[in-house]
Amino acid sequence: MNFLTVLPLAVVMVAGTQFVAAVLLPSADRPRAAPLGYLGGVGAVVTVGVTVGWLVTRVVRGFADRAATDVGHLERTARRIDWAVLALLAVLAVVVYLRRRQTGTPRWLTTLQHAGPGRAARLGAFLVATSPSDDLTMAAVGASVARHDLSWWHLLPFVGLTLGLLALPLLALLLAGRRAAPLLPRIRQWSDRNAWVISEVVIVFYVLVTVLDLLR
Repeated sequence: MNFLTVLPLAVVMVAGTQFVAAVLLPSADRPRAAPLGYLGGVGAVVTVGVTVGWLVTRVVRGFADRAATDVGHLERTARRIDWAVLALLAVLAVVVYLRRRQTGTPRWLTTLQHAGPGRAARLGAFLVATSPSDDLTMAAVGASVARHDLSWWHLLPFVGLTLGLLALPLLALLLAGRRAAPLLPRIRQWSDRNAWVISEVVIVFYVLVTVLDLLR
């Protein structure tokens, strides 16, 4: 496995309220500063989240490696990590399925019209940190990267893609200007209806990748 394999899980990170907020903020009083603040808050939490998963797995594997007396023991440790990642993905799939009917824009999100960059940053951090699906995804990504002995920087493309997906509404505003205004609500509605299906497809894909690692 290489670090590119975990990138599709960025889709799971942004599905739901996180993307709805990203669509609403470009229409706020500060249409550039607020989305940038939001991306900053999300980026900080995602970076910390995947780093924690990576560090915990590295520490656990480090203790196991020092106690190992043969190559077979090291392979068993790697397999246990794979099983832990599979367990996280299974729980994640259940969480995404159970939350599939939570569509529409929460009422409190409609108050973002007057949000500044500070409030938007706090919102982004809050939405990611309190989302069970995001927490599980960050743990799975960090653990998987550490399990394959990849350095910390291999987590950064995942963080970058997550932010890139959330930045799409802002980019549409910058590139298309007012012409993007009618398009954003349609994108939000489509995301509300289909995000959970896309997330499940991505999770199944990564489950297959992890199972292939176990079979090697």
